[in-house]
Amino acid sequence: MKSVRRYLPDGLLALALLAIGLLGTAPAGRNQGIPSISGWAYALVITAAVVLAARRLLPVTVLAITTVAVCLYLLGGNPFGPILLSLAIAMYSVAAHRPLRPAAIAAAGALALLLLSGLAGDGFTMEAVAPQVAWITGPLAIGVTVRVGREQVLQNRRDEARRQADAERLRVAQEVHDVVGHGLAAIMMQADIALHVLPKQPEQAEAALTAISRTSRESLDELRATLGAVRRGDDVDDRSPAPGLARLDALVDRTRAVGVPVAVELAGPLTALPAAVDLAAYRIVQESLTNVLRHAGTATASVSLALTSDGLKISVSDTGRGGPTQPAPHGHGLAGMKERVSALGGSLTAGPRPEGGFTVTANLPVRR
Repeated sequence: MKSVRRYLPDGLLALALLAIGLLGTAPAGRNQGIPSISGWAYALVITAAVVLAARRLLPVTVLAITTVAVCLYLLGGNPFGPILLSLAIAMYSVAAHRPLRPAAIAAAGALALLLLSGLAGDGFTMEAVAPQVAWITGPLAIGVTVRVGREQVLQNRRDEARRQADAERLRVAQEVHDVVGHGLAAIMMQADIALHVLPKQPEQAEAALTAISRTSRESLDELRATLGAVRRGDDVDDRSPAPGLARLDALVDRTRAVGVPVAVELAGPLTALPAAVDLAAYRIVQESLTNVLRHAGTATASVSLALTSDGLKISVSDTGRGGPTQPAPHGHGLAGMKERVSALGGSLTAGPRPEGGFTVTANLPVRR
């Protein structure tokens, strides 16, 4: 059924050219001083038109048949008429559906036959040569242009699909980095605490191990929810809430559980944010607290989120080691935060505080 629909336009085109040829050949002959057209000439007109039904399936073969029909038609002293439209469309079809080199070879062969038929009938004159050249080179140029344009469109689509796939892979990698990075940083600190207190305070070691178990489970749940968003058609257990500021309390509690006091300050209605802003805000806070666990040592942290008329302002600060000369932490986390914010049209700054510690500040535009 698909093949029928695909070639149906070609069949209709062949019927249209057939009608034009049958109705227009005699008037063209009278205008050129040829009062009557023989039956075999009409048979050649019919042949040249009908074979165009296969112009996309067998373009070179169709061109060959059409060219022979036109040459025999002209050699018989018949007028220039609608049969040349069939030749032009056959030449266009070869140029539009075959590479340039085969199309040029086919065009050269067709032109050679036409020139021979023209010369045999009228001798070597510009009037005899020019029409044959025009009916071949014109459609050839148009067909090549159409084919090149079509190939460029397809290439652009492939490039865009590749860019989208790369962007999706980068997004998934970034999400996994944020989820796993924070969970592992918290687990590492809890494990260090357990090892430190195990010889003398086993009850505290047990609490640290319990925290490790809880953090691992929560991180796995969040990772499963994150990956579930990009797995299409699979049975994904996505019962965990999607990452967002609704999970901010759980994120802060995990950080506090490893001995880092975190103060939280919220201002404004943060429950109706756009999904992209909500996720970006959560990831910024998550990655910032991860950096506190990794780089700040003994520290306290503060998280501030405020929704204003200018958008959502996020600030995460710590009082960790280092001062004004403390370098920014390197790695994919800070770069990932900047990419998230830039994608939403916001801004992000990160650097040491004059009084010591580190601050990450982000501004995300929020459309009302």
